[in-house]
Amino acid sequence: MADFAISIWHQIIALDWGGLLRALLILTVGLLLARTVARALARLLGPHLDVHQTTVVRRMVFYGLTALVVATALHQLGFRLGVLLGAAGILSVAIGFASQTSASNLISGLFLLAERPFQIGDFIRVGETTGEVLAVDLLSVKLRTMDNLFVRVPNETLVKSFVTNFSRFAIRRYDLQLGVAYGEDLDRVKTVIEQVAERNPLCLEEPKLQIIFQGFGNSSVDLQISVWARRENFLALRNSLPLEIKKAFDSEGIEIPFPHLSLYAGSHSGPLPLRHVGGESGHPPGNGR
Repeated sequence: MADFAISIWHQIIALDWGGLLRALLILTVGLLLARTVARALARLLGPHLDVHQTTVVRRMVFYGLTALVVATALHQLGFRLGVLLGAAGILSVAIGFASQTSASNLISGLFLLAERPFQIGDFIRVGETTGEVLAVDLLSVKLRTMDNLFVRVPNETLVKSFVTNFSRFAIRRYDLQLGVAYGEDLDRVKTVIEQVAERNPLCLEEPKLQIIFQGFGNSSVDLQISVWARRENFLALRNSLPLEIKKAFDSEGIEIPFPHLSLYAGSHSGPLPLRHVGGESGHPPGNGR
């Protein structure tokens, strides 16, 4: 036991304490400098790049400088840089074969960085998932859905899927499907709809309101009302315009019909007579069951 303790003590004494202290100093100062340089570069490039590109550049610079600092600190401890690079190369090849999906996501992230279909803060739809972009990383994109759920979408999925960006343009069009009774005057209906749109402050004057004939439905004349709004006012317009049109139709006596079935037996036949047959209690005659 005494011999083992003496051996440990000799090994501690033999350590290059100067190199160890230099390595710790390099790690501490180097990581602080790496973070400072990455943030300064992000602020410098901010006016020229969007948030997505700035975030990726900042992280790549930080990780690159961190790797350089770690290699320098290991060199102070006696590790040869050539051996470290060789080991890193072998490890990279092994990791590449073991994680081909991650490599594919990394390459897809570079394509997204070059193409820029969206940026942080945009509202997008990928497949059946719709949400706000919270972060764009080298391997995945993080979304927050309308019901406040966190969704991670791999970059490879984004490259292979249809992506809809709801925040790309300043204005959006809202299409409202509407049916009116066949007996209504369509010119009067059009005038009422235009008056409602003019009173709604969320409807833009340009592009102008469009009322498009969709077809003759089973119970109504089908129309499409297309109005434009600023992107930030789209949901408010979508909630307010149908209610205002319904109130205006009720006030003007314009009917929005529900589906019904008409029986027609030819021009020479009169209406089919209907007669209610029942007992004194109002129930159909029968055996009383």
